[in-house]
Amino acid sequence: MTAVTDHTDHADHTGDDSPEDGTSDHGMSGHDASDHGGASDQGSSENGRPEASRSEADSPKSFATEAADGEPAAGEAAMEAPPESVTKAQPEGEAEAETETEAKAETETETEDAERAQEVAFDAPRGGAQTRVKDDPGHSRVKTDDVGTRAESETAWDDGLIARRVSETAPGQEAHAPSLVLETKTAVQAPPPPLAYDGPLRSRLDALRELVGLSRTRLDSRTLAEASRVLDEAAARRKLSGEHTVVAIAGATGSGKSQLFNALAGVAISETGVRRPTTAAPIACSWSDGAATLIDRLGIPGRLRRRPLQSPEAEAQLRGLVLVDLPDHDSAAVQHREQVDRILALVDAVIWVVDPEKYADAMLHERYLRPMAGHGEVTFVVLNQVDRLPGEAADQVLDDLRRLLDEDGIALGEYGEPGATVMALSALTGDGIGELRESLGQFLAERGAAARRISADLDAAAARLRPVYSTGRRTGLSEEARDEFADRLADSVGATAAGQAAERAWRRNANRACGTPWLRLWRWVQDRGDSTTGRLSVRAPADEEATARQRVEQAVRTVADRAARGLPAPWAQAVREAAVRGAQGLPEALDEMATRATAPVGRPPRPGWWPAAVLAQASMTILQIIGGLWLLGQIIGFMAPNLGVPVLLMLAGIIGGPAVECGSRMAARGPAKRYGLEAERRLREAAAGCGRARVLDPVAAELLRYREVREQYGRVTGASAPVG
Repeated sequence: MTAVTDHTDHADHTGDDSPEDGTSDHGMSGHDASDHGGASDQGSSENGRPEASRSEADSPKSFATEAADGEPAAGEAAMEAPPESVTKAQPEGEAEAETETEAKAETETETEDAERAQEVAFDAPRGGAQTRVKDDPGHSRVKTDDVGTRAESETAWDDGLIARRVSETAPGQEAHAPSLVLETKTAVQAPPPPLAYDGPLRSRLDALRELVGLSRTRLDSRTLAEASRVLDEAAARRKLSGEHTVVAIAGATGSGKSQLFNALAGVAISETGVRRPTTAAPIACSWSDGAATLIDRLGIPGRLRRRPLQSPEAEAQLRGLVLVDLPDHDSAAVQHREQVDRILALVDAVIWVVDPEKYADAMLHERYLRPMAGHGEVTFVVLNQVDRLPGEAADQVLDDLRRLLDEDGIALGEYGEPGATVMALSALTGDGIGELRESLGQFLAERGAAARRISADLDAAAARLRPVYSTGRRTGLSEEARDEFADRLADSVGATAAGQAAERAWRRNANRACGTPWLRLWRWVQDRGDSTTGRLSVRAPADEEATARQRVEQAVRTVADRAARGLPAPWAQAVREAAVRGAQGLPEALDEMATRATAPVGRPPRPGWWPAAVLAQASMTILQIIGGLWLLGQIIGFMAPNLGVPVLLMLAGIIGGPAVECGSRMAARGPAKRYGLEAERRLREAAAGCGRARVLDPVAAELLRYREVREQYGRVTGASAPVG
């Protein structure tokens, strides 16, 4: 920003420099009024007219002085210069009266124009006003560029940054200023557009947001803290100016940060000296308007905000730069280190200033450079104070610094590759400052520092999350593991024994239906008291429980271990917890299920030969009865003696009955076996369904969630396929 410089005839004389209270641009003292009106330097006319002057207490203070004193000036509409006390001479003639009237009118016009221009300079944003400066005869003409004027820099400007401090006028000195007529055209300047992320970066941020949302119930808040911070900072930075780049100057005690800050700004803004620590609070310097919200985000108050003092060309080279001088990162004051850590997490880029004595400091490399190795594209490493090194020592130290940075994992952009910029300079002598300014200018012109910083933060957050998302093997439950779990549950409920019992029951029913009456009578007597005769046995032997709790728990532990194998620790723990929750109440559920599955729901199915065998067995029984009654009738004399026919009938019934029973028993083996297998299958399916609903499905849900977050993690890292 170029300042309006007053080149007057008084500036050629010793002691007539611009006043230190900043009033020369926007107000005329009584001395100036008397000069402009043709009065002498003593304030009296040659004709003995009374002195037209004003005390120093009545002269207005400039906005820059008020800002330097810490008095708020942003809310005032404008500063009003008190009207000049213009003396009126006693009329000695019409010529003298006319001359006095013209001088008074000209003075009042100049005062009104200066006040109006001052209001415009205060209210209008920088770059939104085009000012033309007109001097009266006897004063040099000064033009200002369209970027801004020094008069504007010494007044308040729209985004809240405080103007440069201007030293006060020494007591007894009188402020001299030319009378300026300012013709100003104002235009409302739109706020700078917000930052816009490109498609890949937006996709990565969306993936990280989804990743954090899916992981909140599985990972602790400390694990997700860095990822959440990156999302918050990315969202906050996106709402702010995309035309500005915030660059912090950081370094150790005595490295020359403040000297470099002042050298880049072109004015002594940050205090330097041998006292340590010299910089107690961050100081911001902005090269263009619209950066107030960015600096507010850093928490830097208005009294610590400055503007550079440079030529228009130098300011244009660094347009959009917001430079922040940080306290020492190795300061003995804890609050200083906390401020450094807080602001380093918010800026777009960092200039690390090191000196020949402490460039290899362990704290610098272990606490800052090594953890930020992925931020090379937004990192400058400057070796300061090279003027203290003799001969080729500067090159040797610079090479050793590059070696240390390479060991830290920081990519160095030496051959056109993206990476950190490393250079040597001397902020005291100015050697290398131009090269740094040129590098910063190219860096700012790209307008990509903020996005690159967010991308580097994403990479760092992804690297921290890799142990909890990435694996080196395929995860999940195989079909073999699922089948084994179902078999274990089936064994725990005695599915095999239940099938065998169902087979025996079916064969028993077949034998009873197709056996001889005499055999059925004997079996009835033998099985008397057995209430379950003819029904399916639903219980295993007494010494072997159908739902052994130990077997169920063992089956659950086995399947949980197989499902969690190869998973990162948090997700493996989540899988095991899901399996354990499902195992609660599983034995009781299996008992109830087994009872329902094995309870008879009707008569067992019978093959087609079953009725024929029953009819044949009944026929054999009838033959026996007929033959027996015939013989009995012959014995009692009721019928004529004829033993052949009744004996044959009885023999046919006696032999045919067991033969039918034996044939039916052999024919019943196949259907009975199928019936037993069907019963076993139903019980196995029921046990597997119960285990799937209570254990396998929750475990599968955890595995599915892990696969989803792993896919999102792959998008965050920029990988085309899921990692691990």
